[in-house]
Amino acid sequence: MVCLVEMHEKPKLQDPVLIEGLPGIGFVANIAALHLIRELQAKRFAEIHSSAFQDLAVTTEGGGTRSPINELYYSKGKTGERDIVIWYGNTQALTTFGQYELCDRVLEIAKDLGCKYVITLGGFRQEEVRTPPQIYCAASDRETLEKVLNLGTKIMVGQIFGIAGIMVGLARLRGVKSFSLLVDTLGTYPDAEATRCTLSILNKFMDMNIDLAGVTSAAEETKKILESFGLIRNIGEEKKKGEQQFRWFI
Repeated sequence: MVCLVEMHEKPKLQDPVLIEGLPGIGFVANIAALHLIRELQAKRFAEIHSSAFQDLAVTTEGGGTRSPINELYYSKGKTGERDIVIWYGNTQALTTFGQYELCDRVLEIAKDLGCKYVITLGGFRQEEVRTPPQIYCAASDRETLEKVLNLGTKIMVGQIFGIAGIMVGLARLRGVKSFSLLVDTLGTYPDAEATRCTLSILNKFMDMNIDLAGVTSAAEETKKILESFGLIRNIGEEKKKGEQQFRWFI
């Protein structure tokens, strides 16, 4: 097995948008995805397993195990709203090959479902963060970039590592428009405030009205999940040991 996808159903969607929500700096994308799944009562339709995920399983109190996994959910929009596909999981791949293959498989599924837009989320680590935090963007094309800039974001200058960056480039190669939203964060804990700011921009772009009151609860749940995999502890060590150890934190 390299990258295995288990499809439970193939939903029929109308002009859907793929929103990425894997772990990264501040766990902004992860919290946002979990909150969207809860608020939209999204339904899981696929699971993704990869040999590039961590080589471990976490035991549960009942004697079971939890493994590194990615999942795809869908939500049908209300009248006038676009359908959404949410990419959620407790890990990114740990190798460059695994990252690219994972992105390619998800893009393949997204295009098959009719997705013409991909949105990736993430945190931009800063030593100090203003209130409210600044949000940056990068896009596959000028038209998309202008739309996102008009929502109050700034152009991202620099590098976007991991899924949040890879997906924008690969989506463009497949003829899919895409952009990435990166929010200022200290990056050392699940950042509910940064996530709330990101979702507010997403609300505007998608013309949605997602209630943001439950973001803190989603952040607390995310923290529990990541602590069970030992990832919260390792983030604190990352600054001392260098950023190569967990390159998939964005």
